[in-house]
This record gives sequence, structure tokens and C-alpha cells, in this order.
Amino acid sequence: MPHTTRIRTPEERAAFRRRCLRGAAGAGFLALVGAVVIGGPAQAVNPAGIISLDGSNFEIDSDANLRVDNGGWDDWASVSYVIKADVESGTGDDSFGQGSKEDTAVPSPVTGSIPPNKSDLKNFGLYLEETAGDDFLHLFWHRVQDPTGTTNMDFEFNQSEVDSGNGVTPQRTAGDLLIQYDLANGGTNPELFLSTWVASGDKSLCEAANSTPCWGVRESLTAAGDATGSINTSPIPAAEADGLGDISARTFGEATVNFSAIVGDDCVAFGSAYLKSRSSDSFTAAMKDYIAPVPTGINNCGALVIEKTTKHAADGPGDHPQAGVDFTVTGGSLPAGGQVVTTDDNGRACIAAIDSGDYEVTETVPSGYAVTSSNPQTATVVQDTDCSDDPTVTFTNVPLTNLTVSVDSQVDGGTFSSIECDVAGSDTVSLGDMMDDPSITIDDLEPRTVVCTIVIDP
Repeated sequence: MPHTTRIRTPEERAAFRRRCLRGAAGAGFLALVGAVVIGGPAQAVNPAGIISLDGSNFEIDSDANLRVDNGGWDDWASVSYVIKADVESGTGDDSFGQGSKEDTAVPSPVTGSIPPNKSDLKNFGLYLEETAGDDFLHLFWHRVQDPTGTTNMDFEFNQSEVDSGNGVTPQRTAGDLLIQYDLANGGTNPELFLSTWVASGDKSLCEAANSTPCWGVRESLTAAGDATGSINTSPIPAAEADGLGDISARTFGEATVNFSAIVGDDCVAFGSAYLKSRSSDSFTAAMKDYIAPVPTGINNCGALVIEKTTKHAADGPGDHPQAGVDFTVTGGSLPAGGQVVTTDDNGRACIAAIDSGDYEVTETVPSGYAVTSSNPQTATVVQDTDCSDDPTVTFTNVPLTNLTVSVDSQVDGGTFSSIECDVAGSDTVSLGDMMDDPSITIDDLEPRTVVCTIVIDP
């Protein structure tokens, strides 16, 4: 289908801002942790040649570059940002093949040189600027040469850390982001669009595919005032390229997206991001070169990790993981009725990508066990944690035992017996009961020593 540009109504924009996108952040490569800063006071008016978004102190130059041109501002050369280089150009360069398109959930990586009239990528970078107002996501791409035709770069942000099956890209989950950087042939001002991954629903939700899952109908971030960008019309010398080497004209592009406008004020966690180029401005065009995913460090969510142990004599002394135990978690950003999670073989259960704060955790104690820890417990979730972190709360159980004590007189009525055990509340039998075959049962005993006194009296 042709490109569509839909400007959101105020109500739609408000709902869009409230959307909370989930996931767990990855680890490895360069982490954005430490690169996220609280910006200074927002600049009221952009200096000459600066086309940055209101509220951002990061320079987006009308002639894109990496150096700081104005006092009190930042640019790529003055911040610590995530950067990932492509595989060296040539026969070993990786790209997408076999007709892989944006809606292909598991694209096919291949090796081989990129056609000279297409965007052969070199590097991409990202940086998250936090301010007292909105947060801003800054992006750049860097390519080998200025190709003929349009420039179409897509930055994909994924929440999942699970491999999609091709050994390169993660599985897509609902709410993943695709930020599209489109530049007309010979143009200098790109238009930026946003699509989110739609996991299910009617095909009308899709930008181009005939069925879900798909990338949703794209929205123009530029038209909404939520993005800005540029390309370098002048060469950038190596001395001003922050380690990228000499950069020819029209081979470096940068952009800023108002991240708060996209994801709202709730927690967000994107484990990785990667850059890819399309062969034309059609959304259904084949994807070409890509730079493999890099961890972003974008995670202001937390994880609630439950650890469950029990005693089990056959497994030896000490505590052992207990699988299959249900817990109900309420509070925070969870649904009103709470969420039920079940411990795995390691005795752990986790709810990832939730808002920081306090939650109540209640164990459904399995039959045959007693809980020996507090139940329920308050769990405090902190930002930038995931399911691999130490447990937030720990619950312990012990197995229960039923004890039966009985007397069997060999001569009917030949003896009477009494039974008394040192368990508070347990039944007793006295001699006055005149029972020749008395018996008592004490249920649900936790591990302990039990002393029972039996008197046999003829």
C-alpha cells in the first residue's frame, strides 16, 4: 500500500504518550548507562544553524556534524554514546537477503557486497538525553558513499532478548519501535516516521502487510513536531568526526526524537537496537545492509524476582528450589486483580519491565507444606533491574507430617492406656477414658521433635 501520514488527534496523542512498552534490557557492547544525563536548562531559542527540538540541549545542525558549535550545548563529540560499526565493506559484509522486508519477522542474513547505488552502512549511534521535561533520543547513521536515489534508514528498537531464530535479530514483541529516516533524492531535510510492532488484530492496523503481526500504520513524527533531523551537506574532517574518520558530504545523518512523546512517562525497556537500509522509499522494498543489534541500556523499568525454597530430606540437608508454586503480585502498574506467576525449576519467578515501587507478593502455599517466611511480603522494585538480578523477595516452605500414635491391647479389655503428646492443642487419651486400643492423630506437623507419653495400666 502507499505511504500514509496520519496526524494524531490530541486524544490519540495523549493515549500514545501513556503507552508503556515492556521488555528487558540486554548487556554487552557499550552500555548507555552513564551516557544518560540530566540536561541543563532548556535553550529558549536555537542558535543560528541549529534545528534542535524545543527542550533539548543537543545540537542538531542544519549541516549535520559531530562537533559542539555553541557554548552550553552538547553534540556527539561531547557525550558518551552507544556506537556500533558495521562489518567491513566487501564480500564479507553482512546484509539482509532472500527478499527480506520490514514486515519479515525473521529476516535472512546473508554475506556479500552492497550494490554501489545503495546505502552501504559504516556506523550508527544513539544517545538518550534526559531533561527536567521530556527525554530525547538522538540517533545517527554513517554510510560509505552517497548513493543515487532516496535515503531510507530504519532504526529498530526491540524489547526482547530472545533470538528470533536467525542468530542476529531479536524476537519482535508488541510495542517494539521502528523509527524511519526518509530523505528524498538530493534533499537535506529528512522526514521521520514511527511504526510500532502489532502482534495481533486486523490487517487495517498494518502499514503495508496483509495480516498481523506487522509494523503498524506509520505516523509522521516530523509533522507532529516530535522529531527533527539533517544530513551533512559539507565534508566533515577526521579531526572533527569523533573517531569516525573523514566523512564525505551526504554520508552522515542525525536526528532527534522526543522519546517522551513516543513512550509516555511510564517505564520503558529496550534491550537492543539496530540500523538497516531499504532499497527504495517504498515500505515494502527489500532491506539491504544492516548493522547488527547493540545493547541500548534504555531501561527505567524494574523486575520483581521471587525466590522459593523448601526443605526436602531426600535431596539432602539445607534449602532446595521449589518449582510449581504460584504467587499473586498486586500493586504498582499491574492490573487491579494482580498477576499470578509460577516458580520454575530453579525456584524462581519473575515479572519484568514493571514500574519501580512497592508491590505485595502472596504465596499460594502448596498442599503438604507450611510457609515459614512472612506471607504476604512487600517487594520493592527498583529501576534498571531484570530477571537475572538477585531476588527481590524470598519465601521458604517446609513439608508437613501427620503423626499417629496408637496402642493395641492383645487381650480385649485387658489393659487401658493413656496417650499425651507435647504438641499444643493435640488430642489426648486418659486412663479415665477406659480405652484398651486408644489412638490419636496429629496432622500438619512441621519438622520438630515430638515427645509422647503412653501409660499402660491393667
